[in-house]
Amino acid sequence: MATTALSAAEIQSELKILNEQAAAPWEIATDKLHKTYQFSDFVEAFGFMTRIALIAERMNHHPEWFNVYRTVVVDLTTHDAGGLSARDFKLASEMDQAANGR
Repeated sequence: MATTALSAAEIQSELKILNEQAAAPWEIATDKLHKTYQFSDFVEAFGFMTRIALIAERMNHHPEWFNVYRTVVVDLTTHDAGGLSARDFKLASEMDQAANGR
């Protein structure tokens, strides 16, 4: 089953829903879902990435991310759909929950 890209209106609707529950907002940057997380130290940041790696592998949907010390920068897109899909918003929600210790 192919994943399809969301329309601009669907993206804005999903972004609004996602950000209602987020401590720090997600944004659209270079046509990707983008967020920067700050943790107390490297171990906490790396632990977050490890938890998300397991979730992403189960979803077969992997983030583009970058880590330096206590900062994790995330960009999400669905390459095979050619843009943002519902899978990106689901993974973003999982990331927020993991970052908040849920």
